[in-house]
Amino acid sequence: MWALNSTVVLSVTPKEPIITNDRFTSESYEEGGDFISEMIIHDVQLSDAGHIKCSLQNSDREGSAFLSVQVVGKLSIPNNSLVVTEDEPCNVTCHAVGWTPLPALSWEIGVPASQSSYYSVPEPDDLQSAVSVLTLTPQGNGTLTCVATMQGLQVPESVTVNLTVRPSPLGDTDESGTSLPTWAIVLLAVSFSLLLILIIVLIIIFCCCCVSRREKKESDYQSEIRKSASVKTNKETLETKLKSGNENCGYSSEEPKTTSEWTEAASLPPKSYESSVPEEHSTGHPHQGPDHRRPASSSRPHVTFYMASPKKVRNVTLV
Repeated sequence: MWALNSTVVLSVTPKEPIITNDRFTSESYEEGGDFISEMIIHDVQLSDAGHIKCSLQNSDREGSAFLSVQVVGKLSIPNNSLVVTEDEPCNVTCHAVGWTPLPALSWEIGVPASQSSYYSVPEPDDLQSAVSVLTLTPQGNGTLTCVATMQGLQVPESVTVNLTVRPSPLGDTDESGTSLPTWAIVLLAVSFSLLLILIIVLIIIFCCCCVSRREKKESDYQSEIRKSASVKTNKETLETKLKSGNENCGYSSEEPKTTSEWTEAASLPPKSYESSVPEEHSTGHPHQGPDHRRPASSSRPHVTFYMASPKKVRNVTLV
């Protein structure tokens, strides 16, 4: 008697088997004096997985095992033919749909490549599906094969895609058809770094010169202000000294006179006056008149006023 998950699905008698479910049949035979009974499950379903037991009626002898149901699903690559660029990384995706349990996915690379790697993960929305992504940098044409293996599966499932590699556009500009060597790339990088440092240094020097010139201009401007203030102060001092000079007692302003004053001055004869300069007098009285006047000493300064005309008086000071 056969039971699946504690439910009898098939009974076997010496004459004929008693079928409870059409999906479960049996075959019985003898081998080396032993009686062997096999249960065959048709149209296997996921619900068929579980504890299965084989027992003898009217006996406590039985055998049991755990039945695991494996489902082989589909394996596919989105494009049957891929066209990629030489020496540029590309990704190739393989999908495994409807597998129980999930298979182990791997890749067989039939193209020359500088580097390659892949990873496989289950689909987050489908527990019976998985995806594998291959990343490689191809250098020539060839084929890529995605392989799915599973325990109990004698022949692994696989799917193949053709890979066509086209030349890189950058290779057309190079006459030799190859990229720059590593030492040339390093040299260019070092040169650009030194150029950048030189530009930064020049900018710093230019900024320092601008600041220095600005400070010098400010210093010159302050010096000019102090010099202007000093000149102004000296000028004011000079003007003050000029304003506070000695008074000229012999100066007579040439202000316009009235008619009566000019008439009186015209009626008088021209006279000559001498300044009252101290002289040595004798004990006698001085003689009157111009002819008997005692001449003054030549070492003494004198001032003489002449009446030039009745209209204008000229003042002369002799020192």
